Amino acid sequence: MTITRHYVRVGDRMMHYRKAGSGPPLLMAHQSPRSSAEYVPLIERWSAHFTCIAPDTPGFGQSDPLPGAPEIGDFGDALIGFLDALGLDRVAAYGFHSGGIILMNALRRHPARFAALAIGGYAIWTPAEAALLGDAYLPPFRPSAYGEHLTWLWNRVLEQSWVFPWFDVRPEARLSLAHDDPVRVDSVVREMLDAGDAYRAGYGAVLRAPRDIPPPDAETPPVLIAAYDGDPLQPHIDRLGPMPANWHAEKLRTPADLEAAALAHLRAAALAACSPLADDPELGFLPVAAAGFDGLVHWRRLDDAPVLRLHAPGESLEFAAGSGIAIDLPGHGLSDGWTGPAPTDPEPWRDVVRAVAERLHTPVPPLPSRRVGEAVQLFPDLTPDRFGAYLTRAWGIVRARHLFAPWYRADAAHARPFDPAALAPERLAVEHRALLRAGAARAYAIALEKEHDDGNS
Repeated sequence: MTITRHYVRVGDRMMHYRKAGSGPPLLMAHQSPRSSAEYVPLIERWSAHFTCIAPDTPGFGQSDPLPGAPEIGDFGDALIGFLDALGLDRVAAYGFHSGGIILMNALRRHPARFAALAIGGYAIWTPAEAALLGDAYLPPFRPSAYGEHLTWLWNRVLEQSWVFPWFDVRPEARLSLAHDDPVRVDSVVREMLDAGDAYRAGYGAVLRAPRDIPPPDAETPPVLIAAYDGDPLQPHIDRLGPMPANWHAEKLRTPADLEAAALAHLRAAALAACSPLADDPELGFLPVAAAGFDGLVHWRRLDDAPVLRLHAPGESLEFAAGSGIAIDLPGHGLSDGWTGPAPTDPEPWRDVVRAVAERLHTPVPPLPSRRVGEAVQLFPDLTPDRFGAYLTRAWGIVRARHLFAPWYRADAAHARPFDPAALAPERLAVEHRALLRAGAARAYAIALEKEHDDGNS
């Protein structure tokens, strides 16, 4: 089942969501500090039964943050506003940890909007636990000049699987599901980089949220609350207290058991098929099939000019300025990667550009100029490693390339004029994130070398 990606305007904010399937609508709320990307494997399985709709919570993923200092009710209202923007009156819903807390708040105040709710792990903190978490759990996360924030981020995400909370190194805080998988850590790291310091607003709201379970005599849709062995919230099942008669809570053995129980509970809900959903006309993800590529291309309209703007290797549409429509090329930004290895010949890249230009009704632009330097050295391997060194390596690259051309020739002969403002950590952070996303940067740079060496530009 193909997962598509979309934006919808909710008031004056933009929310990004993933969608797949054709059955009844299922709203899926992710945990903090993640995004809807964490649900991709689950969407692939559950889209056989539902139209899975997984938004990025405001301030996470690609959704705009809420203004001010939002509390849990603001996030619950944001979910209801999201349903309104999509034209959905009533849905089934699933949430894990933070997502479940937000959904619980929305359901308590808007029960008619839900047909059923399943929650994986619902937190009810003791006063001592709340005091331990406090501000220590959510320190400010802001870029630093030399990338020191990245070392903290890597170890915070990694060790959150070892102890809970992540800074508690007492033996009794150890978790049974510890790992040191760099791919798993990298996926969370990237989502934290997307959220930036806004992670504290969304995460803080759920940590401060009160027990939102309605009284036993409340009329609500059926709810399942469950948690598996090793989940630090499993002991909270014993703290739930009195619940409505059609609610059920249980402790399960494995994540697979949680998935099976949640699916059975949600499938029992009586819902009609999903109606067509809204999609913003100014930005989005375009399905494109071309030589070696079959996926989604991220695009954004800058103005009404019929011009297609292409970025350089290792960059993204975030760098676009001027008129027309900007896109992320395959293997860059938020666009999908190539079906196989990224091509080092220019023709497949031109094929994708031609296909996009045809869909967006613009002339076909030429490929951009090549960067100064050798592609292999300009774009070294940035595969996630056990200790997160790839993060600081990428930071060093984006910093050095403002001072030298090519960046790896750090001497007087290769010095370049630079604006000190370009070295502001907040600006480098945008370039750093784009470079991490650009898995096809080296292949694209090699293709541009061939394009211009052959005189085809």
